[in-house]
Amino acid sequence: MRNHVSSLSFLLLLIPFLPPVQCADNTFAPSFYTEEIYKELENLAILLNKDIKAGLGFCIKDVQKDWEEAFDFKGRLDFVDSCVKKRGDFRDRICTVSEIRYYFHGFLEHGATSTNYVKPNKNCNLTSWVSGCEPGWCCSADKNYDLKKDIKDIPFRTSNCQPCCEGFFCPQGLTCMIPCPLGSYCPLAKLNNDTGICDPYSYQIPQGETNHTCGSADIWSGVVNNSDIFCSPGSYCPTTTRKVSCDSGYYCRKGSTHQNQCSSLSSCNPNTANQNMHAYGALLIVALSTLLIFIYNCSDQVLVTRERRKAKSREAAARQVRETVQARERWKIAKDIAKKGKGGLHEQLTRTFSRKKSAKSDTLKVGTQAKRGMGDTFLPSVQNSSSYEQQSEDSNEQNKAPTNLTKMLNSLEDDPNSNEGFNLQIGDKNIKKQMPKGKNLHTQSQILRYAYGQIEKEKAQQEKNKNLTFSGVISMATEGEVRTRPVIEVAFKDLTLTLKGKRKHLLRCVYGKLMPGRVSAVMGPSGAGKTTFLSALAGKARGCTMTGSILINGKAESIHCYQKIIGFVPQDDIVHGNLTVEENLRFSARCRLSADMPKPDKVLIVERVIESLGLQAVRDSLVGTIEKRGISGGQRKRVNVGMEMVMEPSLLILDEPTTGLDSASSTLLLKALRREALEGVNICMVLHQPSYTLFRMFDDIVFLAKGGLTAYHGPVKKVEEYFAGIGINVPDRVNPPDHFIDILEGLVKPNGTVTHEQLPVRWMLHNSYPVPPDMLHFADEIAAASTNTTDASATTKGTDEVDDQSFAGEFWEDMKSNVRMRRDHIEATFLKIKDLSNRRTPGVARQYRYYLGRICKQTLREGKSQAVDYLLLLVAGAILGTLTKVNDETFGSLGYTYTVIAVSLLCKIAALRSFSLDKLQYWRESASGISNLAHFLAKDSIDLFNTVIKPVVYLSMFYFFSNPRSSFASNYVILLCLVYCVTGMAYAIAIYFEPAPGQLWSVLLPVVMTLIANQKKDTLFMKILVKLCYPNWALEAFIIANAERYTGVWLITRCSSLMNSGYNVRDWPICLVALVLYGIIARVVAFFCLVITQKK
Repeated sequence: MRNHVSSLSFLLLLIPFLPPVQCADNTFAPSFYTEEIYKELENLAILLNKDIKAGLGFCIKDVQKDWEEAFDFKGRLDFVDSCVKKRGDFRDRICTVSEIRYYFHGFLEHGATSTNYVKPNKNCNLTSWVSGCEPGWCCSADKNYDLKKDIKDIPFRTSNCQPCCEGFFCPQGLTCMIPCPLGSYCPLAKLNNDTGICDPYSYQIPQGETNHTCGSADIWSGVVNNSDIFCSPGSYCPTTTRKVSCDSGYYCRKGSTHQNQCSSLSSCNPNTANQNMHAYGALLIVALSTLLIFIYNCSDQVLVTRERRKAKSREAAARQVRETVQARERWKIAKDIAKKGKGGLHEQLTRTFSRKKSAKSDTLKVGTQAKRGMGDTFLPSVQNSSSYEQQSEDSNEQNKAPTNLTKMLNSLEDDPNSNEGFNLQIGDKNIKKQMPKGKNLHTQSQILRYAYGQIEKEKAQQEKNKNLTFSGVISMATEGEVRTRPVIEVAFKDLTLTLKGKRKHLLRCVYGKLMPGRVSAVMGPSGAGKTTFLSALAGKARGCTMTGSILINGKAESIHCYQKIIGFVPQDDIVHGNLTVEENLRFSARCRLSADMPKPDKVLIVERVIESLGLQAVRDSLVGTIEKRGISGGQRKRVNVGMEMVMEPSLLILDEPTTGLDSASSTLLLKALRREALEGVNICMVLHQPSYTLFRMFDDIVFLAKGGLTAYHGPVKKVEEYFAGIGINVPDRVNPPDHFIDILEGLVKPNGTVTHEQLPVRWMLHNSYPVPPDMLHFADEIAAASTNTTDASATTKGTDEVDDQSFAGEFWEDMKSNVRMRRDHIEATFLKIKDLSNRRTPGVARQYRYYLGRICKQTLREGKSQAVDYLLLLVAGAILGTLTKVNDETFGSLGYTYTVIAVSLLCKIAALRSFSLDKLQYWRESASGISNLAHFLAKDSIDLFNTVIKPVVYLSMFYFFSNPRSSFASNYVILLCLVYCVTGMAYAIAIYFEPAPGQLWSVLLPVVMTLIANQKKDTLFMKILVKLCYPNWALEAFIIANAERYTGVWLITRCSSLMNSGYNVRDWPICLVALVLYGIIARVVAFFCLVITQKK
């Protein structure tokens, strides 16, 4: 049916020229006979219209539009009337429906690969071959046929054979005429006596027939097979019998019906086929290169300027607060002096508040001035310079209200902590109004003044009440409004961790308790399980079988129920290197503090942590990365700790926070932690080789021996007493913790009969803990130590010893162990637990907003990488556009194939950075309870900017150098969907794979999938495989968008090319939807990998 329909379609091409015909100059009027023929042909087009839509829908989307562009001869029918005048039997020479079907049946059957589509028929075969069967000739039908009817059979057409009229083509083997489409040039051929060929066509006249001359065109086919009738490039053909050379300033592509004006910056010589648009490319290269150089060098300058302005505002607020505090102290001094006597009150106050004379206030008038010290001074609240007694008399006489000074003094007398009169700005002649509370602050300057004011009050209270707890200090500073943190007490009994499938103990028989408000240290030799111990307490131990119990506040509850108020500081300094110190801390505070907490209070917490950790000098400095140096290692370590302190945890676990710090930095850090402990925070950390001063700052100490056994757990003050009781004394000038660790390591042998293997058993016996069966022989040794005898037969085989297994057995056990570990991780990831932390952190939408701000800053600071990505796209577009000019025969498929590969490669590799560079930071944030979805959506949202811009950057070079017929907009939309698709795939690759294999996959996928997409779809398997490759959809969209611009004489070329490729012109929206769906599915897979993938 499809073959039938395609032939019909071509007849439809014929039809549009049917309406009444007039020449452009109105000098030609068709005869009545010609008009009748047009009516018949018009009716024939109506008959074929439905069949055309059904049969050639794969290459013709709008039948009316395409056929009009190919056969709209309105005003250009002079060639028809000319043929009518020359051939009185013109009506009998036009092909019927059946003949057109027969002709195009061969087109569909051979896939447009043959130059002759006509099979033998009743008129032209081996037994009957009249002159009308030759190319360029036609014959009359033996009888009249009604063209308004759908004739099924080919009519007999063998009489009165003559050359085909100009403007028509007569195929070889078919004895009728078909009009040439617009964009073709079909004049009468002339015989070339030298070659014997009818120019400008490629057929020969039959030998021996002297009366046989050259006719018109002989075939209309795809340009690949035969391009004889195509209007030549550099010329245009307004009609099928007239060809005009292209003028200067215009260009004429092959098969043009009119000349196109060149763009303003392009050059077009006479007879030019394409406009030279290299000037556009050069201008774009210069403009974009300038922009990229600016981005490369100044991308982070916006942030630098913004941070500088914020720093100035912050310094002004801090300076104002300091001046206010100084004024307060001076007023207190004045109050004390006032209490001693009235005599010299004015002189003392003036001396206390001595400063330069300011402009007179609009509301306060100073009667006289006195010179004191370095210049003229005045008391802001005093009406005149007379004595205090005289001022009081005048005031009483005039029944005036008490002065501001009197109010201040009375306020100080009634309440020493009153703020009356202390919110003034030094240097200002007016007294400021009472500062509003934190919840009512709105501007940044107000918030900063509030935060610095609270910090200064806390410092003053600490100096005044050194023995007061930090909560008490804050309570006094905030006038009794203090937020209490929930208390977390962690108790563990017989805690044992064993590797699954290995029967190897990491921790064993650990008893103890971590109390709120105390700072505990975990020490021991390498491999003793210190980090494993903290991970077990924090619920982060994976791949292990845990026995025993961990109680939270005396209840058997999961530690994950309190995730929002537990801080875990990892051993490595996992912070964002392209953020400043303050930005790292502020982001952690925003996402992890209570959503109901006012912004000023959050700022206060961040400022307090910066102050306590000594990070004021580097707060606006980048933390730094491997490529770009930032703050020092010690400062980076303190930032690592501060990210957990700003969320006000109730339980803070730190893994080696002092490693790499000098003694001064370690002391500063521990002081800050002790201040947190005063507020009731339960703090536990792993420690390596502390100084004696640092060691004495801890409340409790846990010594672990090799094998994860406890050697001591108790107060620091009693550790030396305990070890001395079992015969281990600390030598002079030796640091006690170092000495104990050396003994546990076995480097130093203790005096007497004590061995380092016995120390865990001695601790168990000391606390009446049960001793494991395989360690009872150590208990026997300790009991027999007094008699110096040992019973070797008492030694029992330990449970850690494993019987020898075959290789297959070990391999199977390892496989089961890995499966169990993966299962445990997935269960922990999707486990729903009850939240007992009593803290409501910001939701996904709010965290998404925080992430957007952070990632925008990171992207701006990484502007150099973005500039390099854009530069690579520019170069690739220019090179590919120059080397792969759009070929009319293939609609530019080669250039588009290279485009898909190049854009996929460059965009995938660039998108890998989105998730591969900050995996560790994400794992830390995810473990602390920050939203995975907010993180992923913010990353993707910021990358949408690149998704929108990169197609423009590439096409700015490729489009103007290759100069395709499709529009810039259609190419942009396709590339937009393609970039969105490959970016999602890059996310999944970056998240699931390590960086090295991820880059390899990013290179292999587009190349291999593009090669598969260009394979023939000759089997069902190949059809399915090709459809699964995203480059197939991109290539199809590119070729369809370009093919739709090839109309008129190009119609057969379009249909043959799309048919050979298996593309459908109506599938262009489907191709775009498929690419977008690929991108969405890839993002869903990437997010799933993001959730289940964690650090091994």
